[in-house]
This record gives sequence, C-alpha cells and structure tokens, in this order.
Amino acid sequence: MEKKIATIQDVAAEAGVSTATVSRTLSKPSVVAKATREAVLAAVERTGYRVNTTASNLRRQRTGSVIALIPNLANPFFSQILAGVNSVLQPAGYGLLVTDTQAGPFPEDRLASYLQSAIADGIILFDGNLSPAPLAMSGRPPVIMACEWMDDSLPSVRTENARGAELAVAHLVEMGHRRIGHVLGPRGNVLSEDRLSGFCKAVQEHGLEAREDWIFDGDFSMDAGAAAAEVWMGLEDRPTALFCASDEMAIGFMGAVQHKGFSVPQDVSLVGFDNIEVVGHLTPALTTIRQRRTQVGERAARLLLDMIEAGTLTGPSEVIEVSLIRRDSVARL
Repeated sequence: MEKKIATIQDVAAEAGVSTATVSRTLSKPSVVAKATREAVLAAVERTGYRVNTTASNLRRQRTGSVIALIPNLANPFFSQILAGVNSVLQPAGYGLLVTDTQAGPFPEDRLASYLQSAIADGIILFDGNLSPAPLAMSGRPPVIMACEWMDDSLPSVRTENARGAELAVAHLVEMGHRRIGHVLGPRGNVLSEDRLSGFCKAVQEHGLEAREDWIFDGDFSMDAGAAAAEVWMGLEDRPTALFCASDEMAIGFMGAVQHKGFSVPQDVSLVGFDNIEVVGHLTPALTTIRQRRTQVGERAARLLLDMIEAGTLTGPSEVIEVSLIRRDSVARL
C-alpha cells in the first residue's frame, strides 16, 4: 500500500496548532515562540512532511538557497556552525550551498559573482578579510557575517573573543602561572586582534609582563602551532604557559614539544580557543575556551531568514558568550 504524503494539515493536527502557525514557523521561525517552534518541527519530523519548495519559490521569486562562504573548508572549526545553519534552513525549505572563499586567486571577485548571480536568496559570510566593496552593489541579496566581521554596518553573529582571552589568562594566573605567552592568529584578522587585545588587557590587569619574545606568530593552523613550539624550545627564558588563539595551534604546539621530550603540562601549560571535537581526546585533554558554535550557526541562519522575509539588507547583530572548559593541559605551580 502506497504511503500517504503528509500535508501541512497533518503537521498542524500533530502539533496542535493552526496551519497558519505551521507555515509561519517554517518560513520565519524566529517570530514564533520557542515551545511552538519545537512542537511544529517535531511534528514535521514525525509526519515526514516536506515543504513544496519549488512551487513556493516560484510564487515568491526566490531560489530556495543560501550560500555559506567559508575561508577554509578543511578547518574542522566550521562543522558545528554549518550544522547549526542547516538545522534552521532545512525545516524552512532552504538548501545550503557551501564554498571556500580562499580557493584560488581573486576572492573578492568570487564574492562579487555570488552577490550578482541570483543563485541564492542570502549569504552567510565567514571571512572578514574580504574587501567590503562588492557589498555596496545594488540589487544584492541579504548578507550576514558569522564569527568574523567587517564593520558595524553589516549584521553579524560573533562570540566574545576578547573575553575568551581574558578567561584563559585568568585561569593560568589562578593556577599559579606568572610567565604567560601567546600564540597569535593571522596578523590583521579581526579574531586574532580581539584575542590579542583581551590577552594584553588581562596580562596588564594581573600585573604581569607582556614580553614581545613571548608573543609567537601563527595563523590558526597546526603547522603554525608546531612552528611556535620550535621558537619556544629555542628560547633560554621560556614562558611556563601559553594561550593559543586556536585549538589547532595548541594541538600543533603540543605535538611538537612532546616529540622533543617536553611534557604538557609539566614543562609548559596550554590553553586553546574554540573547543573543537578532538581536543577532549588528546593526551592531555586540552583546556580551552568554548565557542557555542552550533548556536552561532543557528542565530546567523535565523537572522538571515528574517532579513530575506523582510526584504531588507539590514538587521541586528548578536554577540554570544564564551566559557572556559577546564581539562588537563594546565599544571598548578
């Protein structure tokens, strides 16, 4: 017997709401109360209802797609964020397209091509290093930035980067460390600069010395962390602890010093930033600053859908809190 195709009426009956509420939840979830939204989405899952996106998009002259522009698709940091984005877009009938802004030359030209191509109803931009010039063109779709930002004129969802650095330094000081260094992200990057600013502020507030030779260049990658470790091992006067601006750099640093016979955390304590999935499985497990990455993706997607529905290029920005995750990579002195 052929299975009956679920209708919007079936979803409404299952959730105990009107069909108008179901339609509003799926097209503009942010305006619906959380309990109602959860009830409708659960009913969608149970009934197997699928939005007729083709007909809907033709009526509204939309593509039914959103593009996420990522600066490095190989970076595991983005996986949870994209999952959060998709968890909002999919029930609303939008497909998610993902591409790398740094793959090949002329990234600004690629941004302009996506803005002009009419292949997406909105764009979530994760790369703050691109030129904002293409965003001034008329007729472009709504754009929201996630994680990084360009200026306050473009709506964004970001986390407390400077605050995270302050939490990292405070934890190291609490554990007895007075000689604290920092492994930077890429110079000029807004995340790197915010985390460096938070680090310097915290060091000063705790009455510590911010030594230039204890600030190590990096670029968020494991290779950069390993390179910083080589510099650290070559110093005669080393910091006892380091705040790394990303987990990947902390991983690279840890592996490099361990291969040369140094112990983490006995010889050097480490704090990372991001709380990517692997760091809890390291030996030792990495103390880090947790970004609520799924929430970043969800909020960016919801705000973008609001902009699409309202037909506007402007919208609010949000800053999501961070927290310290204590594990085993920091020794008490």
